[in-house]
Amino acid sequence: MQTSDNTHLTYCTNIHAGETWPEVFQSLKAYVPPLKQRLCPRQPFGIGLRLSDQASRILAEPENLLQFKNWLTGNGLYVALINGFPYGGFHGQRVKDDVHRPDWTTPQRRDYTIRLAQILTELLAISPFPDLEGGISTSPISYRPWHTAEQAGPVLESGCLHLAETVAELVRISMEKGKTIHLDIEPEPDGMIDHVQDTIDFFNHKLIPTVTGYLAGKLSVGKEEAENLARTHLQLCYDVCHFAVMYEDPAAAIKAFGENGIAIGRVQISAALKADLPENPAHRKPLAEAFQNLAESTYLHQVTVRNSEFGTLNSELKQYRDLPDALPHIHDSNATEWRTHFHVPVFAESYGLLQSTQDDILKIVSLQKPKPVTRHLEVETYTWEVLPEELKTSLLDSIEREMRWVLAKLA
Repeated sequence: MQTSDNTHLTYCTNIHAGETWPEVFQSLKAYVPPLKQRLCPRQPFGIGLRLSDQASRILAEPENLLQFKNWLTGNGLYVALINGFPYGGFHGQRVKDDVHRPDWTTPQRRDYTIRLAQILTELLAISPFPDLEGGISTSPISYRPWHTAEQAGPVLESGCLHLAETVAELVRISMEKGKTIHLDIEPEPDGMIDHVQDTIDFFNHKLIPTVTGYLAGKLSVGKEEAENLARTHLQLCYDVCHFAVMYEDPAAAIKAFGENGIAIGRVQISAALKADLPENPAHRKPLAEAFQNLAESTYLHQVTVRNSEFGTLNSELKQYRDLPDALPHIHDSNATEWRTHFHVPVFAESYGLLQSTQDDILKIVSLQKPKPVTRHLEVETYTWEVLPEELKTSLLDSIEREMRWVLAKLA
C-alpha cells in the first residue's frame, strides 16, 4: 500500500507455506483480500510475492498469468516486488544452507531470475501505479562456507557474469516494455557478502565493473551509460535482521551505501534475536536454554558474537554457521552479546529472556521519514511455523499487527 508519495509498504508472502503455483495462489486468496480489507479497504494493496522456481514456471504460462492478473485487478491488488532468493522448497522441510542453491555461479539461478523478471513485467503493466519500478530480491552470490579462500575469486567472477546476463535482459525489458526492474542483492550472514564494507567492495570493484563492461559490449554504448544502466538495475536489498546480526549501524550503513552509489531497492523490515550475556559465564544457563529452544532443523540461524574487545583495533566478531554450532560456546568468558538470524515478529521488543533487534527497524524508519531511503518497505517474517507455540497467534492477526506497527512508526 502507498504510505506516502514515495513509499510503498507490503509484506513478503514467504510467510505462507506453498511451493507450487496452486498452493501459492490459494494462500494469496485466503490471506491477502482479508488483510487488505482490514488495512486499506479503499486503496490498492501491494503483495511481496514469493515464487519458487517450480511455481514461477507454472505462473509464466499465459493462461495462468492472465488469471492471476485478473484476480489482482479485481481485488484492488498489485505486485511490484518478488522474492527471488529461495529457489526451491522453503517450508515443511530442511532448508538450511540449501536456501543458497543453486547459486549465481549456475545458469539455473540466472534463468530463474530472468523468468521472474518476465512475470514481474506483466504484473507491473497492470499496476495502479504505472511509474512504480519493480524489484527482485536475490541471493548474495553464494554461501561462503562452501568455498575455500582460493575459490572465492572465481566464484564471484562467475556470479558477476551471470548477473550481467540477467541485467542485459532487464535493460531489454526497460527499452521495449517501459518497465524498470532492479535486482536487489541481499547480503546475509555467511553469504559471499554479509556486511557493509564487503558489500561495497563487491559492488564497486567486481560487480559494477563486470556488468558495465558486458553491457558496453553487448549494447554498443559508452562506459558511462553502461555504468548508469548497471547501477539502475543492480541495487541492494537491505534486510534489517541480516545487518543487525552483523552489528551494522543502520544510519552508518545507509550513509556508506549512498556515498558509494549503491541504491537501496528495498528495505526488508525484519528483526533478529539478541541477548546480553552476564559477565559471569556460570549465570548464562537460562539464556543457553532459551536459545536451545530455538535451535530447530528447518532454517539457518547464524550466530554472531560480540566480545569484550569489540571496537578495538584487533577485535573481530565471532561467527557461527548455526545455533547448534554456537551453543557449546555460550559460556566463553570474553563473549558479551549474542545475535542470531531468526526472523521474529517485528512488533515485539522481547521474547522471554531474549530481546529483538527492533531498535534497528526504528532507526531505519526514522531515516525513511525525512528523505526516503527506498520506495519499497517489505515486512519479512517467515519463521512463523518454527516459532515456539507460546509465541504464535493467528497468522492473519499477526501480519495485520506487524503492518499496523510499521504504519504507526511511519506516521
